[in-house]
Amino acid sequence: MGAMDQRHINEKGMSILVTALFIVGETAGGGLIALPTAIVSTGAVTGAFLLFLAAIICTYTGTLLAENWIILQELYPEYRDHCRKPYPAMGLRAIGPKFAHFVSAILQVTQFGTAVVFVLLAAKNGENMLHANFGTHVSFCYMILIVGLLVFPFTLPKSPKDFWYAVVAAMISTTVSVVLIIIGSVKDYEVCNKDVFYPPFNLPKTLMSFGTIMFSYGGHCAFPTIQHDMKKPHHFSRSVIIAFIIIFIFYLPVSMSGYFVYGSSLTDSIIPSIQNINIQTTVNLLISLHVSLALTITFNPLNQEFEEVLNMSHDFGWQRIVSRALVMISVVFVAESVPNFGVLLDLVGGSTITLMALVLPILFNLSLTTIRKKRENKEEEENISFKEIFQNSDKIKLLANILILVFATLGGVAATVSAMQTMLQSEFSAPCYAKLWSEEAQLLEQQRQMTFEHGKIACCGMFRNISAMGSEICLNAASLVKVGAGSHG
Repeated sequence: MGAMDQRHINEKGMSILVTALFIVGETAGGGLIALPTAIVSTGAVTGAFLLFLAAIICTYTGTLLAENWIILQELYPEYRDHCRKPYPAMGLRAIGPKFAHFVSAILQVTQFGTAVVFVLLAAKNGENMLHANFGTHVSFCYMILIVGLLVFPFTLPKSPKDFWYAVVAAMISTTVSVVLIIIGSVKDYEVCNKDVFYPPFNLPKTLMSFGTIMFSYGGHCAFPTIQHDMKKPHHFSRSVIIAFIIIFIFYLPVSMSGYFVYGSSLTDSIIPSIQNINIQTTVNLLISLHVSLALTITFNPLNQEFEEVLNMSHDFGWQRIVSRALVMISVVFVAESVPNFGVLLDLVGGSTITLMALVLPILFNLSLTTIRKKRENKEEEENISFKEIFQNSDKIKLLANILILVFATLGGVAATVSAMQTMLQSEFSAPCYAKLWSEEAQLLEQQRQMTFEHGKIACCGMFRNISAMGSEICLNAASLVKVGAGSHG
């Protein structure tokens, strides 16, 4: 193993620190602004514990993915050079060809779901920012179309090679956002804390919080690709540990400040609750920058997969523009169909991200470590049994793996079911295009419009009417409650 480590070093590649920053930039951001609302649903102690536990588990599964890739490069020399689909390659070698196709499909669904969440998030930020600064209200449904049009040209380049600078820029924007959210919350503490209140325990919303937390930590889809681009891929575990320490340091203070300052007055995102308009606008711009950078990266594997299915040329031409436009139209259509980023974030986090971040790294590791041991003992590698996995696995590690799998299965299923139930409830936002024929959808849209009839911020207090600048700056509290009802809030 040591000899292998010494031998396989890429000529060019990212260092441990740049890789760690890459992971932070790729993982932290979208979930950051939704976490405080999730913590309001769980309570401060349970929420802080879940944030810490998820950080530990996701760090562990991240190191398992690192070990999996090292084993692949050690046992199968073809993976030492360029590999376009490292995550499905793990599925191929660990379980088989059919499972590799399954992993590839789950990867695409995760990227697609994440792209939809990011489009909704950017649209929500744009809607809030235009209203708070210019008193202009552009409907959320139209903002989704505008975001799609603005982002589309940036999805046209062949591949985001040497894109590390963009991800580091995303990481810097997230860092500044964290600092500003905490400053904004501290400024609001005196006014808001004395009237802060918390909702009664609600099991579905508490379970959906698992999805939010997993979305916030689950950047594992891209880990094998990032590791493959390192100068020394066998050092990836160190980058994972550094990255998740930074991410936890980001998430905990933002979540707790949102919980203790704003409480149940929070909507899907903490940003509209920040009462200093300058801070709110800056955070909106920074998170929008992060989301825009993340979208160009998220769209790339979707576009490449679609072009591969169509057997298209890699050269730039009208075919690429048409195929990538179709992918963007699909994402925008789903966003217009489910115009509530909070619930969709919970759904993606509880289902495919839980699978990619917690379940598959463990299953692949159990199989690949057994294959490596059998090869060392010059035994037949085909058709590994559960008995062989049990015999060849470290028993403490095996117990930890089983506990994580149980945690992931229970949490993931509960979060997914709760999010889907919320989507089916009448209080949930109707599709944007439903107002063309449905009176109920037209009514919901009117309630949304009423939110912006007066005021600029989502004020604090039980009735969302408390602000240092007086209640006239508050958005329409009654319709805010209805509009925010589809998620945790």
